[in-house]
Amino acid sequence: RCHRAGCDPVRCVFAGTPDVAAVALRALLDSRHEPVAVLTRPDARAGRGKELAASPVAVLAREAGLELLQPTSTRDAALAERLAALAPDCAPIVAYGGLIPAGLLDVPRLGWVNLHFSLLPAWRGAAPVQHAVWHGDDVTGATTFRLDEGMDTGPVFGTVTEAVRPDDTSGDLLARLAVTGAWLLIATLDALEEGAVQAVAQSGEPSLAPKLGVDDARIRWDHPAVGVDRLVRACTPAPGAWTMVGDDRLRVQPVRIVADGPQLAPGQIEASRDGVLVGTASAPVRLGLVQPAGKRPMPAADWVRGARLAPGTVLR
Repeated sequence: RCHRAGCDPVRCVFAGTPDVAAVALRALLDSRHEPVAVLTRPDARAGRGKELAASPVAVLAREAGLELLQPTSTRDAALAERLAALAPDCAPIVAYGGLIPAGLLDVPRLGWVNLHFSLLPAWRGAAPVQHAVWHGDDVTGATTFRLDEGMDTGPVFGTVTEAVRPDDTSGDLLARLAVTGAWLLIATLDALEEGAVQAVAQSGEPSLAPKLGVDDARIRWDHPAVGVDRLVRACTPAPGAWTMVGDDRLRVQPVRIVADGPQLAPGQIEASRDGVLVGTASAPVRLGLVQPAGKRPMPAADWVRGARLAPGTVLR
């Protein structure tokens, strides 16, 4: 915390949209700093009923009585005018989901401080946590940096590290990073107001983390078991790993590698009292929960009993 004489709270316009951003906004509300408005994406249709729903950040902002800015485009002239009128000291931003145009970058006197869930320049892009899990990283973390016109290219204020556990899904890892990252964001705001931190240019070879789509989440059973395991965990909870059973899609939740299991061809199913095994290019994996189309997740053994698979059925 700042103890320097005359050190005032940072007046902030917070920008963010999903749950992980709401964690950071809650930390900001609990800090000594002063959020004066919140920028988030417009309400969107979600769920099976496709009903219009506010983002987690919008819900929290309304509960806190904060002014809510929800432009359809960040290039909206009205947004620029309102931000200029608010004259924030800083604009912390966490997973907002849209680009901030150059004309807005200089509005806050301390700039836009982006919380990104990787150790930059590693995994620049929309899906850093998923790529860290998919590529088998042992350690990842979170970074605060000054936003510029590039894709996660701005100079760094600070970092915090987080070990990637062998059974982590991207959801598990992101939940932990949301908490440690929120702490880092508040610490960065403290240091900025004290004048105790300088942004340092990123160094090292960058890697890219584009958003994972449905096609990326299809399991390749002809890949080694370690690759299948990592892909499934990286795609849990979203976009959800999947495979085909005949003409039907089957969603697959995290699996377990069976190092001493039987030799099975890629995609070959073997059901026993010990569970349901599927062959890969190396060792088989044991299925956990699966979700047939239109049904709820269920243990793989229950699915196999009810599916009445034809002899020789192969997942593909």
